[in-house]
Amino acid sequence: MASLDSFSIAILLGAVLVMAGILSSLLALRFGAPLLLVFLAIGMLAGDAGPGQLQFNDVGTTYLVGSVALALILFDGGLKTRFASIRTVLAPSVVLATVGVLLTALITAPFAKYALDLNWTESLLVGAVVASTDAAAVFLLVHTQGLRLRPRVGATLEAESGTNDPFAIFLTLMLVEYISLGSSSPGHVVMEFLQEAVLGAVVGFFGGRLVVIGLNKVALPQGLHAPFVTTAALVIFGGSQIMHASGFLAVYLAGIIIGNRPTRAHNSVVAFLDAATWLAQIVMFVLLGLLVSPSRLGSSVLPAIGVSFVLMLVARPIAVFVCLAPFRFNWREKIFIAWTGLRGAVAIFLASIPMLVGLSKAYLYFDVAFVVVIISLLLQGWTLAPAARKLHVALPRAERGPRRVELDLPGQLEQQLVGYPVRPKSLYFRRGLIPSWSKPTLVIRKQSILTPVEADPIAPGDYIYLLAPPEKAEALDRFFVDMQPSSEPDPHLLGDFMVSGEHTLAELAEIYGVTASEDDSKLTLADYFDVHLDRAPKEGAELALGEIVLVARSISGGRVNVVGLRLPEDDETPAPLTRSQALRKKLAELWTSVAGV
Repeated sequence: MASLDSFSIAILLGAVLVMAGILSSLLALRFGAPLLLVFLAIGMLAGDAGPGQLQFNDVGTTYLVGSVALALILFDGGLKTRFASIRTVLAPSVVLATVGVLLTALITAPFAKYALDLNWTESLLVGAVVASTDAAAVFLLVHTQGLRLRPRVGATLEAESGTNDPFAIFLTLMLVEYISLGSSSPGHVVMEFLQEAVLGAVVGFFGGRLVVIGLNKVALPQGLHAPFVTTAALVIFGGSQIMHASGFLAVYLAGIIIGNRPTRAHNSVVAFLDAATWLAQIVMFVLLGLLVSPSRLGSSVLPAIGVSFVLMLVARPIAVFVCLAPFRFNWREKIFIAWTGLRGAVAIFLASIPMLVGLSKAYLYFDVAFVVVIISLLLQGWTLAPAARKLHVALPRAERGPRRVELDLPGQLEQQLVGYPVRPKSLYFRRGLIPSWSKPTLVIRKQSILTPVEADPIAPGDYIYLLAPPEKAEALDRFFVDMQPSSEPDPHLLGDFMVSGEHTLAELAEIYGVTASEDDSKLTLADYFDVHLDRAPKEGAELALGEIVLVARSISGGRVNVVGLRLPEDDETPAPLTRSQALRKKLAELWTSVAGV
């Protein structure tokens, strides 16, 4: 009975620790503290050096929990990644995730060698352990600090932090193997890397496709779709690892495949994984905090602080500037990307691998990684928002989105029901606009369910539900938030082929002889863009109107302010593509046809 009681006590203490982590997140959000640091602190306080006095040194359990947590975090990141948003930054992101990680490790290694009294292989292992950025840390802090980054910068950070973990893990494992066995050849390393990368990509792609087929073809009971997808992600991860492929690359790619295909219960899957990844991060950081021994840090803390500053101020910036040199990033964007290389759970997780295999200086790697993570979260984490604004890579904060309700419809995947409260200053209420690809279906007014015809006219306070394709549902948000004030178009921009967005299509048709439908003729050009675009309008967005093309030249208040007209005689024969451009175009077309995005 005593042994049963000990298990019960362990369950109770574990649940209390996790609950403390969850509740502490509210305090951290309120005061802007890096959440991951709070979870680490809870683990340390509960450990043998803190008031909790818990004796925990089970590296195997920590590695197992860390592997599962990191797999879920990467899968969740892939699931939320829209391939259309990262396609244009895929090349720089992959270069940062591979060459950037290697350069960071190589530049950090010489300082680690002399500061920690290591040989070259061991110092390179220190560099590899701390070289990769942490996706969870980056985007958790971006979200909690209310940042809206420029699309190219945000997409680059998203793709890099999601794809650099597999390479950092591979590099760490190769170095651990070399230190353990004492020998390795360049050919062996290259073959291992190709096997990990290629096989991991294949398993991830086909695994993701199989999950999509299973979700859409198998009639699972209500509520089991999310657990099915989550366990399928772990099956893909575990299967890849058994085949000596990169399970982390496989699970991230599987998430991208699943997230960019229409599936049943997509919203419930995303909500479930959000909760699962939160819990995974809390458990992982609490366990890592339990493993830390402050008394053991004494001899290595000063060299570890030096490693962290070399990493942040020298290695990461040099790697970023070298990797992004061929791409069109300005110096402000490069500096911000360099500063946003936050270290998190991945570094401490990688540092547990030498402990697991029993290397002679295993605890030194772990302690250095722990100090690097603490310094990174404190300095980079707290200064992320000021750095983004100072370097002009942060966009003005948008108004908090409307309370959108999404409901999957049984039996089909092409449409879902999306609901919004109607606000008196919204674009929908003031202009009566709705996208051409959505259809109002029902209105709820004072607990009564009405058809749109019965509810006409729609009043503020009503809830309206519309049918819309799942991949476009989020684009409806802009019709149900308060309209932003728009400025007058610059008169210097207006001429024969540049007109104000407030002109109607009827006026344009009369001047240029194009035809517009009776419904469209009453719309302004700004309305026409809102109704027919799949997403919020951006500068350069185009729409055909008869034989001419309308081009958004200026955006104000979230709407098209100035419209350019491209006439048929203005068409020019496009310049021939270079070989590299043609190759990139063919690769993009191949990916689109294969991935279905």
